[in-house]
Amino acid sequence: MATRPGCDFEPDHPKTSSSAAAAATHNPNRVATPPIYHLSFNQNHTCFLVGLQNGFRIFDTDPFKPSFRRDIDTDGGIGLVAMLYRSNIFCLVCGGPDPVYPRNKVMIWDDHDSRCVGELSFRSEVKNVKLRRDMIVVVLNQKIFVYNFLDLKLLNQIETVSNPTGLCEISHNSSPMVLVCLGLQKGQIRVENFGSKKSKFVMAHDSRVVCMSLTQDGRRLATASSKGTLIRVFNSLDGTLLQEVW
Repeated sequence: MATRPGCDFEPDHPKTSSSAAAAATHNPNRVATPPIYHLSFNQNHTCFLVGLQNGFRIFDTDPFKPSFRRDIDTDGGIGLVAMLYRSNIFCLVCGGPDPVYPRNKVMIWDDHDSRCVGELSFRSEVKNVKLRRDMIVVVLNQKIFVYNFLDLKLLNQIETVSNPTGLCEISHNSSPMVLVCLGLQKGQIRVENFGSKKSKFVMAHDSRVVCMSLTQDGRRLATASSKGTLIRVFNSLDGTLLQEVW
């Protein structure tokens, strides 16, 4: 990966905003907490990550306990953080009212060396990032980019309908990868099988899809729509409907 000079997220004492300081002054027993910008699990759900105004935190899920923290000296904060399993490699997207880097950049952070080892830039705001050991998937509002992790070579581009929440799921235990995202019209799901190099379009709902989940092996897909009345489970390989849960 190409190194980007000057990309510095060295640990520092967290700053306290003026409003938080005022609250703490008014009530000295109250501990000011920074706003939360992001929550997500790692690939095998052994821990979850929290993006904050002053950095990010990692917590073990079983047993639950704080595992790691990284503080940054900025009020901009971390709007999105993705970790590669339990390694020292992270993808960071800045957030908050005054981000230190634009929201259209993904910074690849190596915490072992405490520096950014790569950077991906886009024309619009990054909505989501998904990681595998071999690929990085970056989700924008109407486009998805798939990169080779080793050299950041662009492998694929996928057009989608408007996707403001960054809906996208990938398989982690299957090789090659299965990727599921929104299609080109309301209620449609697109399944990309990187092994067969084929795309499958599934009309999952009449309404807008607002939630999706993919099994680790990429064989089963669950979706829900804005109506909120049912969950549909599909065979992601051929698109057949397997079950409806009302």
